Amino acid sequence: MTITMFKAKLHPLRVTQADLYYEGSITVDAELLETAGILPYEKVQVVNVNNGARLETYTIPGEKGSRIVCLNGPAARLATAGDQVIVISYAEMTPQEAIHHRPRVVLIDSQNNPKEVINLDVAAPKVVRPEELMDVPVLI
Repeated sequence: MTITMFKAKLHPLRVTQADLYYEGSITVDAELLETAGILPYEKVQVVNVNNGARLETYTIPGEKGSRIVCLNGPAARLATAGDQVIVISYAEMTPQEAIHHRPRVVLIDSQNNPKEVINLDVAAPKVVRPEELMDVPVLI
């Protein structure tokens, strides 16, 4: 048996463009993909922070250093330039493999530059206490 585990994410990226008439996918600066450990043409989930839209697609590597984030094809209807999106990849693994898995989170600044890389530990997850949630803004 295998289970689906969170593998990596880029959080949050700023959409730089949307190209409705390009074949579907998301183009992301190859350097950002490498930093997260997301492969070219890997299936990803894209979550739009601004409007709540979610979609599955695959990555296309953009020019290194360009900081491009472009939703292509029909996905372009789900975001506009300036929107914040989270790109998430998942991996199938056995429960035994999952125990040793270390998901990677790449935190991104407003110019799509990586500012911090966090390798999580499945065996010792960070526990969030209720009092830590008190300062989190709630959007209604």
